[in-house]
Amino acid sequence: MRLPRRLRHGEEATLVEHLDELRSRIVIALLSIAVTFGIAYAFRVSIIHWLEQPLPVKRRHLITLSPAEPFLTSFTVAFCAGCLGALPIIFWQVWAFLAPAFEEASQRLMRLLVAFAAALATLGVVFGRYVVLPAAIPFLTNFDANLYTIRIRARDYIGFASLALLATAVVFEVPIFVLGLTRLRIITTEKLRRNRRIGFAIMAVVAVALPGVDPLTTTLEMIPLMLLFESSIWLSILFDRRRGARATRAAAANE
Repeated sequence: MRLPRRLRHGEEATLVEHLDELRSRIVIALLSIAVTFGIAYAFRVSIIHWLEQPLPVKRRHLITLSPAEPFLTSFTVAFCAGCLGALPIIFWQVWAFLAPAFEEASQRLMRLLVAFAAALATLGVVFGRYVVLPAAIPFLTNFDANLYTIRIRARDYIGFASLALLATAVVFEVPIFVLGLTRLRIITTEKLRRNRRIGFAIMAVVAVALPGVDPLTTTLEMIPLMLLFESSIWLSILFDRRRGARATRAAAANE
């Protein structure tokens, strides 16, 4: 298949050419999902064992309650892992389609932000798997164990673990979101600094709204939210200072 050519900034194209490029990029994104899904399905046993590890040893034998549940659970795990693996290619196709609308300097900045967002999402998944789940799962599965016969259903556990990892990945994108707001001038860095308390309150509300009904999971999600929000303020300050320095140099060069 012929790869779509990315237009340069300011280059004109007909509606048919734009639609042809869009179609090609959608096909590439779907093919990437199909390939990564196939790889994830081949390694589905390892992925499920990786998700099971935070469970106490005596709880690791997950049960299913319907004939189709084993297949559907494994298929869902492989599909979610495949979509996650294809995200860099999908993001790149979206960016390549939208890039001609931005000037070259903005394109370089956006490429850095996309790479930064991918790295933060990866860190979020790692944090969720090795910090949040090992702390939350034993607490939840052993809570009032003397009152209940605890058997863990595969579909429910995999769904909970996947949502927790997705939530931590989203949490780690806070700096990108805040940087985007400041770069688009929707909110200024000075306002962020003055209204820190409101920002921290919003982060607390977001942590409560994220998956995880127990106080421990909520707290473990809230701590990085607070730290990331504070770091995003300082990153915005750094970007503002660099932009101010460039403007000063440009003004001096024009004199």
